[in-house]
Amino acid sequence: MKRIFIVFLVLLFSAGLKAQTDTTLIKTIAKQVQKEYAPDKRSVYFSVQIKGDSVLAESTSAQALQEFSKQTKDINGLKNISQLLPAKALNGFEYGLANLSVCNNRAFPQNSAEMMTQMILGTPVQVLKKQAGYYLVRTPDGYISWTDGTAVSLMDKQAFETWKRSKRVIYAEDFGHAFSKPDVTSDRVSDVVKGNILVLGGEEKGFYKLIFPDQRIGYIKKTEALLLSEWEKKANPGADAILKTAKTLIGVPYLWGGTSIKGVDCSGFTKTSYFLNGIIIPRDASQQALIGEQIDVLENDSISVAKCLKNLLPGDLMFFSAAKRKGINGGRVTHTAIYMGNGAFIQAAGMVRINSIVPDAPNYDEHQSLTLVGARRLLTNIGKAEITRVDQHEWYGTKL
Repeated sequence: MKRIFIVFLVLLFSAGLKAQTDTTLIKTIAKQVQKEYAPDKRSVYFSVQIKGDSVLAESTSAQALQEFSKQTKDINGLKNISQLLPAKALNGFEYGLANLSVCNNRAFPQNSAEMMTQMILGTPVQVLKKQAGYYLVRTPDGYISWTDGTAVSLMDKQAFETWKRSKRVIYAEDFGHAFSKPDVTSDRVSDVVKGNILVLGGEEKGFYKLIFPDQRIGYIKKTEALLLSEWEKKANPGADAILKTAKTLIGVPYLWGGTSIKGVDCSGFTKTSYFLNGIIIPRDASQQALIGEQIDVLENDSISVAKCLKNLLPGDLMFFSAAKRKGINGGRVTHTAIYMGNGAFIQAAGMVRINSIVPDAPNYDEHQSLTLVGARRLLTNIGKAEITRVDQHEWYGTKL
């Protein structure tokens, strides 16, 4: 009996060891696949969950799923389940609109998770899956993040196409409110911020009657909004327009993940300055540093003030790397700003403020200036990769 018990323990231990080995192998394969096919989680979602002898792999990349299945097919007893997102459980409700004036989007489906970005009211999104009361969404700039279920109103393809053909308005003031009646003394329905987009339901007593994504009705003064079709018709912005918008944000506090007038991080500031002029650019500084035309601002991997003054034009984006402070060249871009001319630049650092790269300027920012690693020109490259006019983005629909 004792011998049987020992054999049983050995078999149990061996089974446990094999399961542990298989789990380790699966995780190793998942990391390899992610590194090759989904290296940037901001733009490609790839997740592997192990439950007993089952493995659930989910991704927005068909290639990633195919490669993962291929590399794990020979693991004995493994039940491999793959799901290409958007998830089938959404039942076709794979589209949505941001439902709040400013929605906070996070790294994971929980309130305590890091805030990665924001989306403002009326932003169209692709809905990828639902988990624990949160939705995984992709915003028009291609960024993937989680948002609370109350922050987005889901739509099927037909409803989304109807929205794209609808007559809409865009809020043009910094801050304001939508009211329950065409009367500023009536109850408030919601706050609104610059760039919010709402469907037009009519006009009454100097107000626009507006329909929220969740079908709430609100009234906004006509003087505070523009017809989206008219706003979209504007010519490509020049530096003056970008800098005019950027300067309206002076004093706005730095907020990690912020991309709205309520709070911005460095790339959220540049993104917002461009978006409010009708141009969609990537979300993060390291992504923005890959678009547009490269401008020469360095000498032997260090900032050349002379080159900056000669080569940079107002509206250009400047990029910085914190690794430079440790003497490391080629480090990840960690900060961005907008060049204003004559060595001045405007940035979100602590708050939105104007500084200079010129050492004898009263607002010289040595902390950032010495970490400059590059600059890009976007304004002469509108229409090229990832520098898109709102009216040319397929999610915003046809101009009316």
